[in-house]
Amino acid sequence: MKTLKLVLASLLMLTITGCATTESQPEYHTYVKVGDNVPVTQFVDTQGNSIDLAESKNHKLLILFATWCPDSQRAMKYLVKSDLHLSPNVDIIGIGREETNIELNKFGAEYELNFPLVADTDRQIYSQFANAGIPRLILLDADNKVVKTIIGETENPIIEVVW
Repeated sequence: MKTLKLVLASLLMLTITGCATTESQPEYHTYVKVGDNVPVTQFVDTQGNSIDLAESKNHKLLILFATWCPDSQRAMKYLVKSDLHLSPNVDIIGIGREETNIELNKFGAEYELNFPLVADTDRQIYSQFANAGIPRLILLDADNKVVKTIIGETENPIIEVVW
């Protein structure tokens, strides 16, 4: 019995240590930097509406996320609880990485989102911002320049959303 416990404890340690190595986890790269022009300015939301970032002089928040991701789900819950999604001075666009219109509409209804969602089924949009890691929050100024980027894998990334 002691041997079995020792073997199980050893396996547990190897598993934990293996998860902690940087070789097994992707290195996150953000392709946009503060001061850059946003690489994508036009979108079509799940309702078929065209969105052109140049048409608004508001601050913008782009949220790159996935409906299945617990970090993305938590970020959206905090966003809905905040006043940010109610601000007339901020345009929010949710971009669903590898998501369909149907999946995003269901998610938007479930989370009571009041901003447009864009399906990025093949990562064409996401790949212009980063290589890995969701949710990603990209803050833009009125001229669509990057103000800040946030990898939202924290408890409440919405508190970091400050222009």
